[in-house]
Formats: sequence, C-alpha cells, structure tokens
Amino acid sequence: MPSRVYYFLLLTCITLSRVHASSGSKPSIPISLQQSGIGKAFYTRIDRANELAALEQQVEDHNALLVATANTRLEANSRRRLICLPLNEKFNPPMGQFSHNHVQNGDKLSVPRNFAEAFREGGFEVPFLLKVSRVEGVTKPMVEDDRIDNDTTPSRPLEEVVGGPLDFRAPSNYCFLPLWMMRAMRLHPRDIVDVKVTTTVPAGTMAKFRPHSSDFNKDISNPRAVLETELRHYSALTRGSTIAFDYNGKRYWVDVEELRMEPRGEKAPMVKVQDCDLATDFLMPKDEQKRRKEERRRRLEEQKADQE
Repeated sequence: MPSRVYYFLLLTCITLSRVHASSGSKPSIPISLQQSGIGKAFYTRIDRANELAALEQQVEDHNALLVATANTRLEANSRRRLICLPLNEKFNPPMGQFSHNHVQNGDKLSVPRNFAEAFREGGFEVPFLLKVSRVEGVTKPMVEDDRIDNDTTPSRPLEEVVGGPLDFRAPSNYCFLPLWMMRAMRLHPRDIVDVKVTTTVPAGTMAKFRPHSSDFNKDISNPRAVLETELRHYSALTRGSTIAFDYNGKRYWVDVEELRMEPRGEKAPMVKVQDCDLATDFLMPKDEQKRRKEERRRRLEEQKADQE
C-alpha cells in the first residue's frame, strides 16, 4: 500500500478514535491496521495521550476548585496540585546567574507563574519556600523498582520536602523537581503532588550530615568549608533527604541526618539554611559504617564457630 494512503488511513483512525472517545464507543478500525507495527505504535501513543489528557483535566479541575473557594487572591495563588517531572539541563540558568550548573545539586524547582504572583503579593521574607507533598490516595503508591538508585535514594521515603523556586516558567498544572527530591519522595514522572507556599519553616542552628563515601573526607581538605559554600544553593533542608554536592568535577552524596532549629536548638524535620547562623557536622561515612558493621558480624560469627 502506498505510504501516503497508509498514513492517511492512520490519520483517519486517529481522528475517529478522538471523536468516539467522547461518546464512549470505539471506532471500527481495519484489523490489518491494528496489527501492523506502525499502527500499534500510533495507537500506543494515542492511549498515552488520552491518559495524560485525563490526568491534566483532573488536575485542572482540582485547581479550579482551589481558586474558586479561596478567600483571597493571595490564597488562590499560594497553592496548586501539579503533575511533576524531573528537572534537566534545559532549566540550567545562564552563566552568571545564581544556580547556574546547580540544577541537580540544589533545592530549586520550576513552578507555574501563579507562585511568582503569590510571592510578590504576600511580601514574604526571603528565602521564598515551597513545600512539595505527596497526596494521599492520589499520588501513585511508593513502589520500588529498577529505576530507583539505592546509592542515592534515602532508605525511608519522605512524604514532603521543602525547597525554593528556580523559576516560574513551568506550564500550568506542572512542576519540575530535582532528581534527589523525586527520589526522596519515591516519585515517578507524571505523579501528582501538592505544592504550596510555606512560611512556617524555622531557621536552622545545626545540621548533621552523613557522607555516602569516605572519599568525601579524603578528597576534600576542608569539607566543612566546601559544604557551607555549596549550601548557598539550598534554601532549606529536610531531615531524611539525600542531597548532592559537586567538588572538582566529582559528585558527592550526603544524608541529612539531624536538624536543629532556633531558638533553643530543638530537633526539627525542616529548617531554613539561608540568612541564619548554621553550624554543620559530619557523621561516619556510610561505606565505613557498613564496613565496620560487617566486621562486627564476621567477628561474632567466628566467636560462635569457636565456641561450637
């Protein structure tokens, strides 16, 4: 069959599928076309497009209700239910701008323009903060799979994480998150999350970190100074998260083990790290911790064997 005629039939079937989708019935499609490789590929794309359209409509309806029931314009602009996707280097700010080359090793996310209006109208103090939360019964279940990198993913998933805005150019009903943030909450592309402006995160006084590799202390002569410099790209920290730092072309991962807040140094799940006097400390690296644990286990097994 000539390719032009074949593609014309495919286009006709696509149009029919869209028309019939609104009525709930299915169009009559030639069996030969359904079973062909090109036909299967096209209809797979159509199915995915229909699923995405339904997801976008679900989010759009929810946000429309949020806006309609808000008491003020500020309240209406301060929160949204969004479809999340991972940030990539296309979001890298130009050279000379803050967060350049720190898209993945920072806590900044790209959100829709309504949040810029909220920050402008609300007169909030910097750093501007956004809380990203899983939605019970809506966000897909936390299921481990091969796409999860166990070396850079917290052992205990988080229900919410706090960060700051990278920019406000995300399309309506979408947000773009750093990979570490998606891993921390076990999110996959096109999962649904709630994002809202938050002003209740306290200023931090102490943060304890656990490097994943002993190389962190071996490669960096003054790790505390390097860490404090890199923390400029984080507006806040969330206990239990795993964040990244780059130094001399190498990426290092650290777990946020403990956070303390003003005024009396109480433990906190989240703290601001900008414009505050934050002390930092390092715990034993994970690989060394694992090595010592294995050593203790081996010695216990040897002692048990000798006793027998």
